[in-house]
Amino acid sequence: MKKKLAAVLFLAATFHMNAQQQKDQKMDAFVSSLMNRMTLEEKIGQMNLPSEGDIITGLGSNTNIAAKIRKGLVGGMFNIKGVQKIKEIQKIAVEESRLKIPLLFGMDVIHGYETVFPIPLGIACTWDMKAIEESARIAAKEASADGISWTFSPMVDIARDPRWGRVSEGSGEDPYLGGQIAKAMIRGYQGKDNTFSEKFNILACVKHFALYGAGEAGRDYNTADMSHIRMYNEYFYPYKAAVEQGVASVMASFNVVDAVPAHANKWLLTDVLRKEWGFEGFTVADYGGVGEIVNHGLGNLKESSAAALNAGLDMDMVSEGFLNTLPASIKEGKVDIAKIDQACRRVLEAKYKLGLFKYPYKFCDTKRAQKEIYTNENRAVARKTAAESFVLLKNQGNILPLSKAKTIAVVGPMGDTKSNMVGTWSVAAKLDQPLTLVEGLRQTAGSKANIIYAKGSNLLSDQIMQKNATMFGRDIPWDNRTEDELIAEALNAASKADVIVAAMGESSEMSGESSSRTDIGIPPVQKRVLEQLLATGKPVVLVLFAGRPMTLVWEQENVPAILNVWFGGSEAAQAIGDVVFGDVNPGGKLVSTFPRSVAQIPLYYNHLNTGRPASDKGFEKFRSNYMDEKNAPLYPFGFGLSYTTFQYSPVTLSATEMRGDQTITASVNIKNTGSKDGAETVQLYVRDMAGSISRPVKELKGFEKIFLKAGESKTVKFVVTQEMLKFYNTALDFVSEPGEFQIMIGSSSNDVQTASINLK
Repeated sequence: MKKKLAAVLFLAATFHMNAQQQKDQKMDAFVSSLMNRMTLEEKIGQMNLPSEGDIITGLGSNTNIAAKIRKGLVGGMFNIKGVQKIKEIQKIAVEESRLKIPLLFGMDVIHGYETVFPIPLGIACTWDMKAIEESARIAAKEASADGISWTFSPMVDIARDPRWGRVSEGSGEDPYLGGQIAKAMIRGYQGKDNTFSEKFNILACVKHFALYGAGEAGRDYNTADMSHIRMYNEYFYPYKAAVEQGVASVMASFNVVDAVPAHANKWLLTDVLRKEWGFEGFTVADYGGVGEIVNHGLGNLKESSAAALNAGLDMDMVSEGFLNTLPASIKEGKVDIAKIDQACRRVLEAKYKLGLFKYPYKFCDTKRAQKEIYTNENRAVARKTAAESFVLLKNQGNILPLSKAKTIAVVGPMGDTKSNMVGTWSVAAKLDQPLTLVEGLRQTAGSKANIIYAKGSNLLSDQIMQKNATMFGRDIPWDNRTEDELIAEALNAASKADVIVAAMGESSEMSGESSSRTDIGIPPVQKRVLEQLLATGKPVVLVLFAGRPMTLVWEQENVPAILNVWFGGSEAAQAIGDVVFGDVNPGGKLVSTFPRSVAQIPLYYNHLNTGRPASDKGFEKFRSNYMDEKNAPLYPFGFGLSYTTFQYSPVTLSATEMRGDQTITASVNIKNTGSKDGAETVQLYVRDMAGSISRPVKELKGFEKIFLKAGESKTVKFVVTQEMLKFYNTALDFVSEPGEFQIMIGSSSNDVQTASINLK
C-alpha cells in the first residue's frame, strides 16, 4: 500500500513538474519573440517606473507620461488610485504603443487598501498567521478591484531601534517571526501556489534589501554597517523566507551595505539574492534610489545607473537614470546589452505570469471596484483583527474591562480624530470613513454608557511640530486655548465621570517613513494632562496610540491600566470598544522590546551575552550594566497580558538526546486559571550553550496561538529538529554543532519553563 501511494505521489509530482516546465517554455518563447521585435529604447523602457499619481512620495512626479507610454518608454507606474484612471492609462499602452505591452500598476498597499488593517507592527502582535494572510488577501482583492496589480509589501526589515519611524511598517525585532509573517503576507497577495490563478492575486514586493532597519542612530536612510556573520544570523532570514515563498519582486534599500549603496551592490543583488537564494523574479529601486547613488559618492547619474544595472537592479523607480543614460553607457562599453536584455526579460515575465498579455484589462473591471472595496465583510475581518492586535500592558485591580453602564470621560487629542485611526502608510484609505474613538466607544457601548469628551491638550506643545506630525491629511486642529484652559476642561469632564479613558500617544504620522524621533515618550504636553487626571483619584485607563515601542516608565508606575492599540486601521475605534468593554479579551503579544530609556537602545531579547553579564541585583562595578538604569526592558519581547490568567507546566521532552535526523518533542500544558475565555500565544525559544561562535541568550524557533475557555487546559507540543539548531559559522556555512541546548517554552521571552537536550 505504501509503495502504491509513493508511486502515485511520484507520478503527481512528475506531472506537476512537467506541466510547470511546459508553462515556463511557453512563457520563454513568448517573451523571446517579443524581445526580438523590441528596440533598445523599448527594452530600457520596460525598466522605467515613473510616478504620476494622486499620491506622491519623495521628491516629485514625472511629466509627459502619456507620450513616453506611446513610445514604449514606460514599464509601469505607481500610486495612481482609481480603476477608471488606470484603465485609461493602460489603454494608451496596449492600444497606442507600437508593441502593445501592458503596464504594471503598483501602489504602497501596506496594511490594507480602503479597508485598512492594523499597521504592520500592530498586526504582527496578533502572532496569527491565518489572520495576517487574510489581511493581505483582502488587501489584494480590494487593490486589484481598483486597478492595482503590484504592491510594495511586505516590509521585512529587522528593526531594533524604535527611534526609527519605519519600525511601524515592519514586524519587529525577531528574524524567525518576521520570516513567518513575510510568507503569510506573500501567500495572501500572490496566492498559495504563486500561479496568480485568482483574479485578485497581485505581485508582492519584499523590501528593503537589505539592512534598512539597522540605520545608525535610528535616523531614516542612514548608514547601516555590520559583519556578514551578523547579517546572515540576525537580519537576512526574513528576506530569504520571502524568496523561498516565491515573492515576485524585491526592492533595494536606501542605505549602504559594506560601504556600497544597496542599489549598486552586486554582492547583495546578484551573489546573495540570485546565486545563493535562487531568486528568479525582478528587482526594483526604491523611490529615486538610483539617483541617490550619486549622493553616496559613486559618480554622476550615468555612472550610478550603470553601476546599479551591473549590480543586478532591473527596474529604476522615478530617477529615469536607466532611460536617459544607459544607451550612452552601452556605446561606451560600460554596460553590456545582455544586462539590459536580462532585466527587460524579468519585467516582461512578471507581466506574463500575471496574465496581462492575454488580458491587459484584467484589473480594470469597474464592476469589481463598485462591489468589492470597503465591504461590510472586509470591515468585519479588519475589526476582529484589530482587536486581536492590541496589547494589554497593565491592568492593576482589573480595571479593564469597563462596565457599559458608566459615565466615561474620554480625554486626549487622540480621542476625536478620524484620520489618524488608520495609521501611517494607508495611502488608499478614505480618511473621513473611520469613526473617532469617542464614536467607536459610543457605538459599542450602546445607550447604557454616557460618554463625554474633552481634548485636554494639543498633540504637541509646538504648533509647527504638530503640523509636521499630522501631514497627508491626518490633521488634528490646533487649539488656541491655553494649556491651563484645556486642562480645566478635562478636569471638569473627569469630575462628572466614573472612569477616565486617556486617549494619548502619537499621531499616525509621528511614525512611518522619515519620522524618526529622539524622544519616544508620550509628548510632555499630553503627559501633564495625564498627571492631572490621575490626581483626581478616578480610575484611569490609558489607551495608547503608538507606531513604535515607547518609553513608559512613569506611566507603568502610575497609571492603573494601559492598553496599547497601535493604529488599528479603519475599524480601530469599534475594535477598541470591543476590548475596553470586554466583548473581546485582548491577546496581543509584543514583537518589539519596550525600553525603559532611549539610552538603552538598541535593546532586544536575542542578544549575545558579554563576558561580564549583569545580574538582577542592581548596579555592580565591573559588570556590563548602567549606573543609573536597569539593563532589563520595561516590557520584553513576547509580553502581553489578558483579562484572564494562564499557568504553564514544566517542559517535558520525548528524549534528551538527538542524533542525525532524529527529532525531539517538547511539550507543555497550559491552563486558563482565570474566569474568562482567552487566547494565549505559546512561544518556543532555544539556546545553544556552547558553539564555535558566541550564540544569543535565546532565539524564537516556534509559536502556537491557542484559545482556552475558563478552566480549560491544553497540551502544546513543539517538534525540535536539527534544522532549528543550525546557525551560520565564521565561514558562513549553515551548520549545527553537537552539544547542549536549552529548550524554553513560555508566555514571553523572559517568562519560560526550561529543559535541556544534547545534540550528538
